[in-house]
Amino acid sequence: MGWLLIFTASIFEVVGAVGLKLYAEKKNVLRLIAYWGGFFISFVLFYFSLHYLELSIVYPVWVGLGTSGAVLTNIFLFNEPKNMQRLFGLAIIIIGVVGLHMTM
Repeated sequence: MGWLLIFTASIFEVVGAVGLKLYAEKKNVLRLIAYWGGFFISFVLFYFSLHYLELSIVYPVWVGLGTSGAVLTNIFLFNEPKNMQRLFGLAIIIIGVVGLHMTM
């Protein structure tokens, strides 16, 4: 259950980050809801995941998956560059998250 919560929290963290980017570009209520709502739900799910998993696992996984999701979202939605350095860094983050998962 804890892994499902933290995975879902990471998805909402990406929603919040994308909402923040969109809100910074053009302010309207829908983008504000995506921004605040995404981060709020992410924090709530993060909190509940701590009932099942240790903080030393939850926090890096949450941040790593959120960062990876934000990078991939920006590459595909906002046409950010797909160079080898960026993809290599992304691979290292994902390997680290998988490595933490394997310690449980």
